[in-house]
Amino acid sequence: MFDIIIKNGTIVDGTGAPPVTGDVAITDGTIVEVGPSVSGSARRTIDADGALVTPGWVDVHTHYDGQVSWDTEIAPSSHNGVTTVVMGNCGVGFAPVAPGAERELIELMEGVEDIPGSALHEGMEWGEWESFPDYLDYLAGREYALDIGAQIAHGAVRFYAMGERGRVNEDATADDVAEMSRLVGEAIEAGAVGFSTSRTIGHRALWGEPVPGTFAADEELLAIAAEMGRVGKGVFEMIPAGTVGKLENLGGERTTQQAEHDLMRRFGEISGRPVTFTLVQSPDYEPDLWREILELTDHANAAGARLHPQVSSRPIGFLTGLSAYHAFMRKPTYLQRLADLPLAERARAMADPDIKAALLAESDIRPDAPGSMENVAGLFRRSAAVMYPLSDPVDYEPGLDDMLGAHARAEGRDPLEYLYDFLIADGGTRFASLSTVDVEARMNVLREMLEHPATVTGLSDAGAHVTLICDGTMPTTQLTYWARDRRKGEQLPLEFLVHKQTARNAALYGFDDRGTIAVGKRADVNVIDHDALTVAAPVAHHDLPAGGTRLMQPVSGYVATICNGTVTRDHDTDTGERPGRLVRS
Repeated sequence: MFDIIIKNGTIVDGTGAPPVTGDVAITDGTIVEVGPSVSGSARRTIDADGALVTPGWVDVHTHYDGQVSWDTEIAPSSHNGVTTVVMGNCGVGFAPVAPGAERELIELMEGVEDIPGSALHEGMEWGEWESFPDYLDYLAGREYALDIGAQIAHGAVRFYAMGERGRVNEDATADDVAEMSRLVGEAIEAGAVGFSTSRTIGHRALWGEPVPGTFAADEELLAIAAEMGRVGKGVFEMIPAGTVGKLENLGGERTTQQAEHDLMRRFGEISGRPVTFTLVQSPDYEPDLWREILELTDHANAAGARLHPQVSSRPIGFLTGLSAYHAFMRKPTYLQRLADLPLAERARAMADPDIKAALLAESDIRPDAPGSMENVAGLFRRSAAVMYPLSDPVDYEPGLDDMLGAHARAEGRDPLEYLYDFLIADGGTRFASLSTVDVEARMNVLREMLEHPATVTGLSDAGAHVTLICDGTMPTTQLTYWARDRRKGEQLPLEFLVHKQTARNAALYGFDDRGTIAVGKRADVNVIDHDALTVAAPVAHHDLPAGGTRLMQPVSGYVATICNGTVTRDHDTDTGERPGRLVRS
């Protein structure tokens, strides 16, 4: 008797092969039979007639490093068919950590990834680990709805090895470099799946300091490369300088994207390990710079490197709403009279003409912490005209005439005043997105990036930017937008998209036991009602430790998600089963 038989599904097996109709049988966490018709009985039979049967998604860019302490469901990833995540990206993480040094790592994560420091202070089990191997052992003792792989982060390594000198980005000595290399080697030998660093000055701690390692000399990183080569395991993940623009308001990036690419090429050559890095199109640079980076990648890979640009499946959007960050949150009247009111009551109060006049006229009170994400209020104020309202379900290809500024012009109104009224409508539950002006043009760029043979899909940032970005639904967006809903351009084949976010990502990190629907592979499987698959507008939840807020987009259409042979989601509902474990390199 099988544990589970999935009957009559449209199997998209993760290899890139066209879909076929058939059955999948699972026993003891392993796929044991795949074919047109599997005979025999099972403890559970899932009718997948008319539904897709795919491998579970592998999300290689998440930030659950703190959430793994207090949440076993690992939402929102588990809601989106993800069965394996990789965390510890962007050079920020929580191990190694010297006793009493937790605050600095919390403030680093809060500034870079917008995770409330109060949640990290209260929700994490500080004291349970010091070294990275200790941290892995801590994770290995816990159970989750999905599997978790952890990378060791440059920021934590530098602070642990160099103390305050490392935190404020002083140059490393030869002894410092040797110690950092040792720590990275120790972590990967213990099972860390990679090492990450960030080199953009846009990534700053709460008090404004760039991430430790932002300005690290090439020799520092190349010494770590040599150590990774000695160990023979792990992926190097990097956020290059220039990724999010020139950032001249912060003093400007110190190097070019071309120079960063050369550094990554050398890292790959010395280490012999795969390299993945963020690639986006920035308006600060030549429009085709991203194509140049892809060409450089082709040349490097032809010479033996393994460079894999990491691209998103939709434009990364900053969300604004009354329960999140917005243009009026730093006004004196708002801080003194409105900020602590319940949402609906706050929206009603803001409808008062006198309060509205004050909030439109007052100057901001700057946050005490220069690295606080609350500084985005000014960006929202300046960008009111180019924001898009989020519908339900979300339309991921709005036109220029859908922008708030276009609506404001049609009514002869100021865009900021229009944004104000938009935010307080419907009890303050509405959201708008600031991502890119011409969404159609950006989607064409993303399509070309996705089709490039060297790229991998990522950048969901799931678990991070909890009140600013809601991109943990990117794996679902791949199927809804690119394979079904796109109207203003070519779609992408379903089998291509499934391969990209299953076998492709699994292979990058050496997760060879998963990523395809094949006999002998681990039974990480999604059953999806593709016709009904939906990504809704964000909803605010106040469920983080210490009452912290996070935005999540409700998703529906997952008939079942199976991790390691156990059903963890049944018709978009958590079953309470926790078969997920730590994945070691």
